[in-house]
Amino acid sequence: MRPPEEDSTPRSALESAVRTYLGHLAVERGLAANTLSSYRRDLRRYAEVQAGRGRTAIDAIGEDDVRAFLVGLREGDEEHPPLSAGSAARALVAVRGLHRFALREGLAPADPARDVKPPTPPRRLPKAISIAEVERLLAASGGADGDAGAARGLRDRALLELLYGSGARISEAVGLDVDDLDLGDGFARVSGKGGKTRVVPIGDYARRAVEAYLVRARPELAKAGRGGPALFLNARGGRLSRQGAWMVLRAAAERAKLSDVSPHTLRHSFATHLLDGGADVRVVQELLGHASVTTTQVYTLVTVQLLREVYATSHPRARG
Repeated sequence: MRPPEEDSTPRSALESAVRTYLGHLAVERGLAANTLSSYRRDLRRYAEVQAGRGRTAIDAIGEDDVRAFLVGLREGDEEHPPLSAGSAARALVAVRGLHRFALREGLAPADPARDVKPPTPPRRLPKAISIAEVERLLAASGGADGDAGAARGLRDRALLELLYGSGARISEAVGLDVDDLDLGDGFARVSGKGGKTRVVPIGDYARRAVEAYLVRARPELAKAGRGGPALFLNARGGRLSRQGAWMVLRAAAERAKLSDVSPHTLRHSFATHLLDGGADVRVVQELLGHASVTTTQVYTLVTVQLLREVYATSHPRARG
């Protein structure tokens, strides 16, 4: 795999080093095209900034130059708006990778980016919707209330019920095969990040919705294509894509008049509602497939925040 070509040949030794590094990422590391495009954009800006500081060779760059670049990202300039902490951190990852590569390949005697730490992004609490809003969303997903005969409506209802009933990621749900389900006991075998597999309960509502989809809708959708082992099929009979599942969720959210719904909304709501109901955080960790309980504990902050809001609006002496 060759990296996409630049618009012009390198004008400096630094740009040449950037080109060599991008080629390494494409050919030896096999980075995806979108990731390479992000690295190229960030490193092109890095080379331009360093050229403006008189640094046209990678071995001429010092730690202060790297720090100045990071500050510039956060402050912005006439051509670029200020970047968030997360976006600046992403750009710094590209820069640090470049300098590690240059040191390893003998293009520079030291790594000036080694001790430059990325900015810490503010902690964002997961966005969860209420149980009543989940019920509105599911009711608007199709396959019920007059839409029982529509194959795609039954599929959409089964998909969203399973997402909320299991806490699975959208990518995990669309990756399910029919044989991954044990509807008798109400479990699904999910393949998560890093190829790790976990078994999760899906709940009675999701089980019944999936059963209805398998009996009354999937055979109809499978006629349009080979079908294959995939649980959720698109209109052409192939496996429903992550983007297709996101469109299902978004359409249901629009019909339910819910705003600010993301692909992870049902997963976040699943975790939050379990904790609100008294579930142990380590059980929720296992259900979500988190490697560390620290990742799951962010949901406990959501429930504490909810308690604070309820107290503030309900207690007669909460506010003076």
